Amino acid sequence: MLTRWGGFVARHARAVLLVGVLVVAAAAAYGGGVFDHLGQGGYSYDESESTKAATIVDRDFQVGETDVAVIYSSDSMRVGDPGFRDSVEGVVSSLPDDAVESVTTWYDTRAPGMVADDAHSTLVTISLNGADDDALMDAYDEVEPRLDAAGLDSQVAGQMAIYGDVNDTVSEDIERAEMLSMPLVLLLSLVIFGSVVAALLPVGIGAVAVVGSFGVVRLLTEITDVSVFAINIITLLGLGLAIDYALFIVSRFREERDSRGDDRDAVNAAVAATVATAGRTVMFSGLTVAAAMSSLLVFPQGFLRSMAFGGIAAVLVAMVASLTLLPAVLAVLGRRVEVGAMPWRRRRAASLTGSHAWGRFAHAVMRRPWVSIVAVTLLLAGLALPFLRADFGSVDERVLPTDSSARISTEQMEDTFDVPAATASIVLSGASESQAKTYVGELANVDGVGDVRPVETAQAGGETVSLIEASWDSDGQSEASQQIVRDLRDVPTPGDSTALIGGESAETVDLLDSLADRLPWMAGIVVAVMLVLLFLAFGSVVLPLKAVVVNILSIGASFGVVTWIFQDGHLSDLLGFESPGYLDATQPILMLAILFGLSMDYEVFLLSRVREQWDATHDNTVAVARGVQSTGRIITSAALLLAVVIGAFATSGILFMKMIGVGMLVALLLDATVVRLVLVPAAMKVMNRANWWAPGPLLRWWERHGIREAPSTPPRVDEDELAGAR
Repeated sequence: MLTRWGGFVARHARAVLLVGVLVVAAAAAYGGGVFDHLGQGGYSYDESESTKAATIVDRDFQVGETDVAVIYSSDSMRVGDPGFRDSVEGVVSSLPDDAVESVTTWYDTRAPGMVADDAHSTLVTISLNGADDDALMDAYDEVEPRLDAAGLDSQVAGQMAIYGDVNDTVSEDIERAEMLSMPLVLLLSLVIFGSVVAALLPVGIGAVAVVGSFGVVRLLTEITDVSVFAINIITLLGLGLAIDYALFIVSRFREERDSRGDDRDAVNAAVAATVATAGRTVMFSGLTVAAAMSSLLVFPQGFLRSMAFGGIAAVLVAMVASLTLLPAVLAVLGRRVEVGAMPWRRRRAASLTGSHAWGRFAHAVMRRPWVSIVAVTLLLAGLALPFLRADFGSVDERVLPTDSSARISTEQMEDTFDVPAATASIVLSGASESQAKTYVGELANVDGVGDVRPVETAQAGGETVSLIEASWDSDGQSEASQQIVRDLRDVPTPGDSTALIGGESAETVDLLDSLADRLPWMAGIVVAVMLVLLFLAFGSVVLPLKAVVVNILSIGASFGVVTWIFQDGHLSDLLGFESPGYLDATQPILMLAILFGLSMDYEVFLLSRVREQWDATHDNTVAVARGVQSTGRIITSAALLLAVVIGAFATSGILFMKMIGVGMLVALLLDATVVRLVLVPAAMKVMNRANWWAPGPLLRWWERHGIREAPSTPPRVDEDELAGAR
């Protein structure tokens, strides 16, 4: 199948390129406007109790939830001075009615907590109109330019201000990551490939992957909501995987071309063989990464679903471009892929592969396989240990850099005004006045709760609905606050009444419960898809199981390192962040999907070469050694290029993006070194011929229907040197 496709692309290379250029140009024109169609994509979802409570509060009560808080201050005037009051009320009167649901000021309520102790600052809280985070952000964008008060200093805080700063920082991070990574990728590609033209190919395919993904995501925004954070994952996976895939294909093309010659028929045959071998690896890698990212769709949170959309688009576009445009370019270039050869390129053989050092290293590992297995397993398990004590929370102002205006304002608001550290909005429906009073008393008895007070009563749907607020002095993201919310929800409601509990801490509890409920489904989907795809690729049921176990070890190690750094605060000065004391709960989920997919990239590439040699020799030791010999240099080179792209994202100002970058970087380096080059060869040595075992019916099915492409020319290996290394 792939051999025929490679031959077709080679024979019609210019037509394929023409169509490809037109498609990419259309994607660039259409996808260029994707930023204007992206939303917030938060962590809430319609079915959660906290979201239902927030909906009722916004719909039925005059006092809505605070979306924006503004601190007005003056060195010369006090809050009670007429000039101060006129400036604040002038701002309030200018706010658009369609965007604002309610505004609360000290001048209306005389609440002492809304004035600073020195009486030179006051707090104004605003509830915005909007059914979801995207609508609220639209309202905030309309309101924010009108919040400055004449003669006063103003600082904007609150959830929408935090979201606004996050969006701005994300855009800056993407630009910085691209500016940092692309020159380094180009320079490293030049060193690795040894020629200017060959070095430009991975960068070009990476650009195509990103541009094409923007077009796909722009199309998705027409039918569903997609978060702005999808752009981060597109840039990271689109660039990273396209560069990896280009490295695999270009290196194999050189190998195949060198064994055939430079005439047109030989170049076409080399392209066909490249697509049949390295292209097969790219196809399975792309499918596994896309399948891993699709597992995020089981979660209802818009943030995770958007990451799934962006990741799937990025990897599939990178895969398609690598199987169409890149082979077509190679067919047109032929020997001209070596134009601009560097001196070190001219002094050595054309192929990136074939270093006997990798073969000798593999044999050294396989001489004492149990030593290697135990040592690497203990290393990975030791790195994973901190994750056993991980605490989880959600997003607040601490995801922003310490110099962010929204973070500074929010922290100043909490320090200056009598604002409870954590609150819960409780909506009691169908209770009489006396029943509501009794319920308030029972809520106040919950351990840890500092204050409970009725706020407002309304009529909705023919019954009385009461809004009650509970507050306590604890970090809203802490486990203590989460337990208080659970205890509040356990308080029985009087008679036939019902209660819904919302607020920041309640949203975190609902998020954690939702993730815990859906995580087994996600894991089941990922593992099942990996087992099926790897069986189709290699005709074995043992190797897929081994791959899953090995991946769990390497991903667990990266989770442990992330906990040690971002929860415990180690290396915070070096990496430029302040630890909130917990992990954002969605990030390990996202990392699990990305890393499970990416780890299969090198697994498939290594095992593809091992399978080729197993089919040729039926000698397990030789097959593994030749596989490592053929792929060792390429895997380390690909890991280095991908590490540059991922490392650029570790410079993000957004804490959870920095965490993803660091976690992926750790996992990548572990995977490309001790896992693929030590643990996998050692495990395959121990399992020996069992590596390729499958039940008879499955094996016969795979022999007939499996996607199996034999190499056209085996790699050139010095048998004497390999034999001497045993």
